[in-house]
Amino acid sequence: MKRDSLLSLLASYEPEPGLEAEMHNDTVDFVKQHPDCFERSLLKGHITASGWVLSPGKDSVLLMHHRKLDRWFQPGGHCDGDPNVREVAMKEVMEETGITALQALHDGIFDVDVHLIPENKDIPAHFHYDIRFAFKAAEGQEIVLNSESKDVQWVPVSQVQHSNDSESIMRMVRKTSLFAAPVD
Repeated sequence: MKRDSLLSLLASYEPEPGLEAEMHNDTVDFVKQHPDCFERSLLKGHITASGWVLSPGKDSVLLMHHRKLDRWFQPGGHCDGDPNVREVAMKEVMEETGITALQALHDGIFDVDVHLIPENKDIPAHFHYDIRFAFKAAEGQEIVLNSESKDVQWVPVSQVQHSNDSESIMRMVRKTSLFAAPVD
């Protein structure tokens, strides 16, 4: 079954207590109830995947200014039928930022978020059940913009709240301390 690998990842993931734990449970229920959960044609909502990309020194994160939503977010997007959410997250990072050399910082899921996407033209409001992974970019890569973003920048982790202070983003900022370089 296409959903088994995602359900296994979700089962091995321990979310933060409170809101993230609720969203994690909602995501598990959603995936179990909808065999077509990876398809954007499921108008109620669908699984998306994104990447929290840290700089080589792990002191900055890659954020894009989303053209349609006019806000700063981590790169990510629709699975479009692909159940390999980690690969989708990596593909979306590469397509949206030009950063192609990525190293996974964690074996499993980094964060889970459920958020409402507002109605847009012919697309009704719907939920994104976002599965997030943490990566580190290799040195010396050039950022390349695509049509989905107004801008892409490395933002110091300590300054992310000035770009987007939503709980969703700030939760990932808090979790970034898991990957801090050891102090000698």
